[in-house]
Amino acid sequence: MHAEPCSACLKPVHLCVCEAVEPIDNAVFLLILQHPQEKRETLGTAQIAHLQFRNSALKVGLSWSNLKRILGREVDYKRWGVLYLGPVKQGAAPLPEMSIVDKGGVPQRDSDLVLADLEGVIVLDGTWSQAKTLWWRNPWLLKCRRIVLNPQFRSLYGQARKEPRRDSVSTLEAAAFLLSRLEAEPAILDRALKPFSLLLKKLRAPRPVATPRAEAEESASERALDKGEAE
Repeated sequence: MHAEPCSACLKPVHLCVCEAVEPIDNAVFLLILQHPQEKRETLGTAQIAHLQFRNSALKVGLSWSNLKRILGREVDYKRWGVLYLGPVKQGAAPLPEMSIVDKGGVPQRDSDLVLADLEGVIVLDGTWSQAKTLWWRNPWLLKCRRIVLNPQFRSLYGQARKEPRRDSVSTLEAAAFLLSRLEAEPAILDRALKPFSLLLKKLRAPRPVATPRAEAEESASERALDKGEAE
């Protein structure tokens, strides 16, 4: 029988990262839309991101009628950004760490002004194909500002989880990087990633191997428990 996962971080008990969680008071709201299949992914980081940022929400599903339905309040789509999955027309100039692009993927000159006025940001959680499914099944996302990130670091995933692109990062890393820049607090990034680092450390640590005697004792205990329940 498998042990129940941690009720807070939702990780298997031996991979629980709650000890490293330090909630951050973020001003810009973080909304994570998670593909249902990603919820079962041991290395997923959406729940960690939700725990790390107090001003956040995590919704699991494939489609929602609109942003108002999700948040339960009126919204101005022009003040909401979504991490863009499409191609970016970079041109000759190097991309900044963060920018707004139009429908054709062209970076906008007023990116800084738009980013400074954002009320909230949306991150799509799942594999590359799952995230694209969320994008196409929620046409209201097209009303939001499209944000492109250009982080100058490699994901902590390393070889632990295969990503489609070399510059791919986890949901937590993307959200933490984005909020650290929007709120001009670079320290947010390292602080937010502590539970993720612990998760990977625990994942790579060898698990104790049960001895035949321990397994026999455990089986005997289970049989005794079963007998007691039967009586």
